[in-house]
Amino acid sequence: MPGTIDSLYRYPVKGLTPERLDRVTLEAGQAFPADRRFALAKPFGAYDADDFVPLSKREYYVLMNTDRLAGLVTTFDAETCTMRVAVQGHPVLEADLGTAEGRAEFVELYARVVDLPDGERPVLAEQPGYNFTDQANNGLRMMNTISLVNRASIRDFEARIGRELDPLRFRANAYLEGLEPWVEREWIGRELQLGGPAGVTVRVVDESERCAATEVDPTTARRDVPVVRLLHENYGHEIMGVFAEVLSAGTLAVGDTVIEAEVTAA
Repeated sequence: MPGTIDSLYRYPVKGLTPERLDRVTLEAGQAFPADRRFALAKPFGAYDADDFVPLSKREYYVLMNTDRLAGLVTTFDAETCTMRVAVQGHPVLEADLGTAEGRAEFVELYARVVDLPDGERPVLAEQPGYNFTDQANNGLRMMNTISLVNRASIRDFEARIGRELDPLRFRANAYLEGLEPWVEREWIGRELQLGGPAGVTVRVVDESERCAATEVDPTTARRDVPVVRLLHENYGHEIMGVFAEVLSAGTLAVGDTVIEAEVTAA
């Protein structure tokens, strides 16, 4: 039986708030529009906008190393490049990230929230045509992938550890329903049809090895569950989800079908 797309998300700033989507239009060879468009690079680190190379997530402020990020609620208007930020339900910033002034206001707020030392400010990284995915350090190709997570695999994991987990811990672009647990681990090198004949064809290219970011509850911003250790103890791996490259353009919507196509070379 085919699976279905349960929900769709983008994350305009790497490590910050997910934004739920009803539908998304994808282009061949490209990631979700405005997904991980920006990242907060560490000052004095390896990020160089003029001589850019793919870098490990450790070069950026992300939930793996800065759990306070989960306390910021952000919304991004891609058409106007406007970023709005709230803390504990109170609006604290509206900035145009298309301007130097707006970018400075945004990084200044971030520096205050996480108590960076005086004079130390993150660099708001942006590389047109690329997204700061979790697999970015594996090359430019992986910077334009989309991420898929099977909700049945999360439920199987929950049953093993005896507690519920917010699926948003795994920060996927598309959450899938109606599949067998862990079937996605058999998809490497295979093609999927998302959304029927008029939808999007993708090729699964890699698994998503999890890091300490999944330990942070996306609602409370507290580091409360050792997800990576528990995955390893229960399954002998730290995998949850897969990455896929888009082969054909089309539109995805919540409720669309997910069908495995024939096996192809990776």
